[in-house]
Amino acid sequence: MTLRRYYLAWISCLVLLAGVFLSAPAGFAQDLDRIAAIINDDVIMRSELNEKVRSVTAQMQEQNIPLPPQSILEKQVLDRLIMTKLQIQMAQNTGIRVDDETLNRTISNIAAENELNLNQFREILESDGYGYENFRKDIRNEILISRLQQRQVDNRIIVTEREIENFLSNQEHQGETDIEFHIAHILVAIPEAASTRQVARARETAEKVLSELAAGADFSNMAATYSDGQQALDGGDLGWRKAGQVPTLFADFIFAMDVGGLSEIIKSPSGYHIIKLLDKRSSEQVVVTQTKARHILVRPDELTTPEDALRRLQQLRMRIEGGDDFAELAKAHSADTMSAAEGGDLGWVNPGDLVPEFERVMDSLKPGDTSQPFRTQFGFHVVQVLDRREHDSTEDIKRARAREAIRRRKLEEARTDWLRQMRDEAYVEYRLDS
Repeated sequence: MTLRRYYLAWISCLVLLAGVFLSAPAGFAQDLDRIAAIINDDVIMRSELNEKVRSVTAQMQEQNIPLPPQSILEKQVLDRLIMTKLQIQMAQNTGIRVDDETLNRTISNIAAENELNLNQFREILESDGYGYENFRKDIRNEILISRLQQRQVDNRIIVTEREIENFLSNQEHQGETDIEFHIAHILVAIPEAASTRQVARARETAEKVLSELAAGADFSNMAATYSDGQQALDGGDLGWRKAGQVPTLFADFIFAMDVGGLSEIIKSPSGYHIIKLLDKRSSEQVVVTQTKARHILVRPDELTTPEDALRRLQQLRMRIEGGDDFAELAKAHSADTMSAAEGGDLGWVNPGDLVPEFERVMDSLKPGDTSQPFRTQFGFHVVQVLDRREHDSTEDIKRARAREAIRRRKLEEARTDWLRQMRDEAYVEYRLDS
């Protein structure tokens, strides 16, 4: 027995012994907790799997997604837990941490988005059978994974201006620039370096799935039952995608499909895919209200307390009201060095370009008005609105969407490859049947 195998067996033994000793006073009347899977040097317990299965079941029922057989649902949920565990392990091994302040702020924001204070939010969680400490743990893990993906994958994605031009040119050539598609997806995966038998087995499964779908089987139920894709337990729903956001692999099929139609089996290195076109729609011209504004920022630091920063900004506002030139004061005093060089000028600002706190104050002003000092995450500001206009942002938004579409496409492919490689390189042992 290798040292690694010995170590894993030792973990298993300890976990089982702990279950025996903990249950001994009850005379072994309750079932022992068991290991559902071993992932590298960690484990997923059966109790953890059962809790997640209950949560996923409730979510699927709420979304009216038909449930697959229990054994298949357990396998799908266990695979998702394994991928979560692998990413958490990597995050911790690479030194990524989530401090309590960040966690508390995130949870407070979630509560606020639901128009609840923290106590009300906690009560609702617990009334739904979701323990608050478990919720905190799950959110912490989500932040960990998000930071890991940002570092390992997202930050490496680059979109060039040439790619945007080619993207827009291809859309115009296809005559589908304003079309959005609502797509559902099933993936029957094949592992890296798969044997001929494994490939053949996956193909047989894909053909069986396509045959049942063609005969009228529910797509979301088939996805939950057979798909190895990340959205399997969401019925395979990929959501609405602009033409350019459709994965390259599917683009040649989706334009020719009718709403409700199914693709043929699509082969890729990751496996066999089947897509369904749930719906499609046209997007419209976008006209937005732009604001031309300028601001002065005073930022607290080691030498400047928040109170001092606020007081200093109040004095600057009084000078502005007294007739001093805003631009000259911004150049001399604003901590926003980029805009300070332009007299605090932010240029023409679209809705959503600035942080919400800043935008709310700016939107409340008339042209010519100067705000009272207010705070954002960057420090204390005064903002002055210079002008407003209605602007056709269709072209700007088209380019921004093209950039985002290319980025999302690259990101999706890169994350899939990254997760697949991580899974293939990990030691995973299933214990569901033991």
